[in-house]
Formats: sequence, C-alpha cells, structure tokens
Amino acid sequence: MCGAQPGGPDASAVKPGETTIQGQVTRDGEPVTGYVRLLDSTGEFTAEVPTSATGQFRFYAAEGTWTLRALVPGATADRTVVAQQGGLAEVAIAV
Repeated sequence: MCGAQPGGPDASAVKPGETTIQGQVTRDGEPVTGYVRLLDSTGEFTAEVPTSATGQFRFYAAEGTWTLRALVPGATADRTVVAQQGGLAEVAIAV
C-alpha cells in the first residue's frame, strides 16, 4: 500500500508513525521539477508524484525495499531505498 502527496511535500504534513520516503531531485546542485515514480522490489510501478518547484517529493509506503525513479526533462535516475516501518527515509536524487 502506498499513498502519495501531489505537488511535493510540506514538512508539517509528515504523519507520525507512517513509513515515509521523501527527498529532492537536483541537477548540478539545483532543484529540478519533474516526476518521481515508486517501484516495488520487483520493479512493478506503485505510484508517481510530481516534484514541487524545489524538486521535493514524498511517498507514504509500506516497509521494504523500493526503487525511486526520477523523470525530468532530458534525464532519468534510479535510487534504491529501504523503508522501515514508521520511519523516515530521506533520499537525494541527482540526475
């Protein structure tokens, strides 16, 4: 199960006790707008959110190993993250 927050995360919206994966997409150190996909451990598409104007994204997901795929104009990049029950996983994705 996964819930996604469209438009990028708001720090005040973090849900205590929820398994959260969040981060920022950058290119050459600058924020990039685009989309981030959440893929399960088998590569199956689970969810997608647009990044905010500052390149930020957030997913609420089940614990486990996930792949984040950043899709921005002219580039893609994957990052693997292990989410723990009730934890916060911060991920930086450079494209």
